[in-house]
Amino acid sequence: MSRHRRRDDDRDDSTGAGAFWLSIGSFAVYNTIIGYLLVDGELRTLDALVLYTVALGVHFVINDGSLREHHKQVYHRVGRWLVAGAVLAGLALGLATEVPERAIALLLAFVAGGVILNVLKEELPSEQRAQFVPFLLGAALYTVLLQFV
Repeated sequence: MSRHRRRDDDRDDSTGAGAFWLSIGSFAVYNTIIGYLLVDGELRTLDALVLYTVALGVHFVINDGSLREHHKQVYHRVGRWLVAGAVLAGLALGLATEVPERAIALLLAFVAGGVILNVLKEELPSEQRAQFVPFLLGAALYTVLLQFV
């Protein structure tokens, strides 16, 4: 049953178990890749590593809020630990293995696409609340930030 229908029936509007596990599984894979790239990515300098960490840390906070809103208590009890642990698992995997440079490029592209998808889905306001100038300034600032990474 959809969250909208649950809300209309005056029931808890959190998602069902299938949607929860699909969402958490997807974010766990995504976060594992992010953790892996902390070690084995193109982050050769401390400055690049700090910028990557700060940018994705902010992104994680937004994702956490969205997952908490959609999945409610089950996310608080189980999901948050799985997606946080996935970053550490990726970090451990990066320390234990090495993949070809082409694979690293594909992983970076996957993460970049994931960031863009999540920004479009969660971080941009609805049409009624959208303001072009702040969006443009944010896009320009993030572009400058990425140039230093």
